[in-house]
Amino acid sequence: MQASKKYSVFDKHQQSTYHQNSMPARDVESSYMPQNHKSVHYFSSDDGTQQRKIQSQTSDVQFCTLESSLATANYNMHNSPSSQSFSSTSGSPISQQDSQYDIVYGSSVSASCVTEDPNDLKIRLREIETAMLGPDSDIVESFENTYPGHLSLEPDAWRQVMGIPRGDLKQLLIACARAVADNDMINIEWLISELKQMVSVSGEPFQRLGAYLLEGLIARLSSSGSSIYKALKCKEPTSSDLLSYMHILYEVCPYFKFGYLSANGAIAEAVKGENMIHIIDFQIAQGSQWITLIQALSARPGGPPHIRITGVDDSNSAYARGGGLHIVGQRLSRLAQSRNVPFEFHGAAMSGCDVELKDIVIRPGEAVAVNFPFQLHHMPDESVSTRNHRDRLLRLVKSLSPKVVTLVEQESNTNTTPFFPRFLETMEYYTAMFESIDVTLPRDNKERISVEQHCLARDIVNIVACEDAERVERHELFGKWKSRFLMAGFRPCPLSPLVNATIKTLLQNYSEHYWLEERDGVLYLGWRNRPLVVSCAWR
Repeated sequence: MQASKKYSVFDKHQQSTYHQNSMPARDVESSYMPQNHKSVHYFSSDDGTQQRKIQSQTSDVQFCTLESSLATANYNMHNSPSSQSFSSTSGSPISQQDSQYDIVYGSSVSASCVTEDPNDLKIRLREIETAMLGPDSDIVESFENTYPGHLSLEPDAWRQVMGIPRGDLKQLLIACARAVADNDMINIEWLISELKQMVSVSGEPFQRLGAYLLEGLIARLSSSGSSIYKALKCKEPTSSDLLSYMHILYEVCPYFKFGYLSANGAIAEAVKGENMIHIIDFQIAQGSQWITLIQALSARPGGPPHIRITGVDDSNSAYARGGGLHIVGQRLSRLAQSRNVPFEFHGAAMSGCDVELKDIVIRPGEAVAVNFPFQLHHMPDESVSTRNHRDRLLRLVKSLSPKVVTLVEQESNTNTTPFFPRFLETMEYYTAMFESIDVTLPRDNKERISVEQHCLARDIVNIVACEDAERVERHELFGKWKSRFLMAGFRPCPLSPLVNATIKTLLQNYSEHYWLEERDGVLYLGWRNRPLVVSCAWR
C-alpha cells in the first residue's frame, strides 16, 4: 500500500529511474487482466554484482522475491553504515465497482529468482525465504573475523541479556532496529541470525511482515538502500503480471475502492450543474476512475456537460498499460462517445514533480476539479528539496481556482520521522495491512505472496532502508496535510452523506474488522484499532 517517485525496472544494461507517485496505480479494464494470471516477477542485474539464483531441476515457472545484500555488506564498528536508499513507486487503484483495475505499484527492489516446484509448495516457499534472507553464514562470518570472542555466547544467553522472551518476534525486530539506529554491530549480528529463523513469507501475518522489515534493516546496514533497486536480478514482469498483483490487492482490500469512491463523490457533488468540467488527475494510470463518473454525468437531467481530462502520468504507468497516455485518451473517448458526452483528453507525460502552470491549460468557464490519489506523499517537501514540491503543487493548484481538490492518503507518519520511530510506525501500520489480507487469502496462496512482495514489501523496504531524496515513501498524518492545504489557501469541503452511506454498504462485503469514521467532514477507513486511509476534499 503499492509506489511519489515511481521506480521503473529496466533490463540489465539500462539505468534505473525514478517516478513520483504509496498505494497502487489504478483500475484496468477487466479485458486487460489475464484469465489465469501467474505470480511471476523477473529482474536483471545492472551493476555487475554477483547474484544468487536457486533453481529446481523439475521446475518450469520462476518466482522472484527480495534478496538481502549480505554477501557484499561490510560491517565495521568504526564506520557507521550510510543510509542510502532506493526509489519506490506506487500508483493508485481507483474507485470502480465494475471489475476494472488500474493499479500500478512499482518501487523495485533487489530480487532473486527461484524456480517453482508445482508439486511441493512448501519446498518452494522455503527456497524463497532462503533467497530473500540469505544464508546465516554471510553475516556470522563477517563478525567472526572481527569479534570471535562474542560468538561463544549462546542465543538464549543473548536473549537473557537483552531481556527478550524466547520466540517474541516483535520485540526482536524492535531490538534489532534500535541496534541499527545505535550502530550496535555486536547485538545486530545475533539479532539478525535469530530473526532469520523466525520470519517467513508464508507464515502468519507478522512473520511475513517481519521478513520484509528484516530485509529493510539488512539493506540499511549494507548501505544498499539505493543499490537494492539497481541490482536487479531478473527481467521486469510483463505488464499483465504486474496488473494481476494489483488486481488481487484491489479485490481483497477495500482501501482503494474507499479512496476512489469518496473522491469521485466529492467531485460529482462539486460540479453538479456545471456545463464545462475540467478534471486534472495527478496519477491517471489507466484512467478507469473516470469511467463511472462519465457514465453518471451522461445521465444528468438536461444533458451531459462537456468533460475535459488532463492526465499526469509517467513511463512506469505507460509500461503497465503497454503504451503511452494516448491509450487512456482513446479508452475514455470511446466511452464518452458511446454515452453522447462531449469529451477531450490531454496527456501530460511527466512526473508530478515536474508539472508547471504551463502544462495545465485552463479555459474560461470551466469548473476545475483536481485529484491527488495516493500520490502527494511521494512529492519531496521542505525536508528533502529546497523547491518543496509538495507545497509548491498545492499553491499551483490553488492558483487554478478549483471547485474541489480531492486527497486520498495513507494515515501514517513516516516523512520527517527519525529512523527508529519510523520503523515502529511502519511496523504498526503494515501489521494491520497484512492482517487484513490474511482474512481473505490463504497463507500458502502463491498469489498472496506475489501481492505482498510486489505491492507492499517495496514500500516497507524503502521506508526502512532509505533516506534523503531516495526515500520516496513519505506519508504524513491528516493533521499535517490539513496544515499544508490551509497554508495554501484552501478551505475544507465536507464529503457528502450519500458518499458515506455508499462506502458503508461497500464495507459489508468485507471483514467486520474494517471500520469507517467521519471526523469533521473527513473520512477514515481502518482495520481494528488502526486508521489506514484518509479521504478529504478542499476548495
